[in-house]
Amino acid sequence: MFSLEGRTALVTGTRTGIGRAIAVGLARAGADVVLHGHRDDLGEVEAEVRKTGREAWRWILDLSDLARLPGAAEELLARHRVDILVNNAGIIRRSPAAGQSYADWRAVLDVNLDAVFLLSQAAGRSMLGRGSGKIIMVASMLSFQGGVNVAGYTAAKHAVAGLTRTLACEWAAGGVQVNAIAPGYIITGNTGPLRDDPDREPAIRARIPAGRWGTPEDLVGASVFLASHASDYVNGHLLAVDGGWLAR
Repeated sequence: MFSLEGRTALVTGTRTGIGRAIAVGLARAGADVVLHGHRDDLGEVEAEVRKTGREAWRWILDLSDLARLPGAAEELLARHRVDILVNNAGIIRRSPAAGQSYADWRAVLDVNLDAVFLLSQAAGRSMLGRGSGKIIMVASMLSFQGGVNVAGYTAAKHAVAGLTRTLACEWAAGGVQVNAIAPGYIITGNTGPLRDDPDREPAIRARIPAGRWGTPEDLVGASVFLASHASDYVNGHLLAVDGGWLAR
C-alpha cells in the first residue's frame, strides 16, 4: 500500500533540507526521482538517491522565471511520466511589513505561489489525462497563523493552502489527489535566523509539545503516505507535521 515501485516523483528544491529528505525518502519507498534545483549542484542528493537503487535525473530551472516555467515543464513532462509532484521549493524574505520592499514581496510570491500553480497546472493536466496522480504541496505553520516579519511568505503559504483545496475539488474525480504537508519548526536554512535568535528560539521550542525542533527526515513518512495508494481517498487535506505546535 505504501510502495512507490514503478512510479516517478518530481521534487522541487532538492539540494538541501526538506526537499532533499523527501526526495531520498520517496526513492527508498521505490520511486525514481527527478531532482530540481535552480543551480546544477545536485550531485550529493543524486548520489543518495542512486544508492537506494532508484533512477535519478536533474532538472535545473530558476522557478522565479515564470515566463520560462510552463514551457520548461512541458518539455520535462514529455521526457518523464511524473506520477508524483512535490512542490517544496520556496524562499523567504524577513523584514517588518511596514518596510518590506515590493521587490521582496514579489520575489516570494513568484516562487512560493505562482510557480507552484504553474507547475501543478502542467503536471495536473498530464495526470488527469492518465486518470491518476499525486500532488503534494509544502505548506507551513504560517498557512494557519500570521507570523512576524514574513508578510509575503505568510500570504503565499495561506494561498498554497487554498490552492491545495481548490485543485483537490477540481481534480479528485479525475483520479488526482492534491494534499499538503504543513511542516512545523524544522531545522533548515530558512529557520536559521530563528534558531540563532536568543529570545525567539527558546520561546518557539517551549511551545512545541514534542520539546524539540523537527528535522527534514520527520517529513518523510507523511510524504510517502500522501504519495502512495494509502492516501487514495485523501483529498484537499493539510497534514501538520509539527510536533504538536498547532494543538497547543
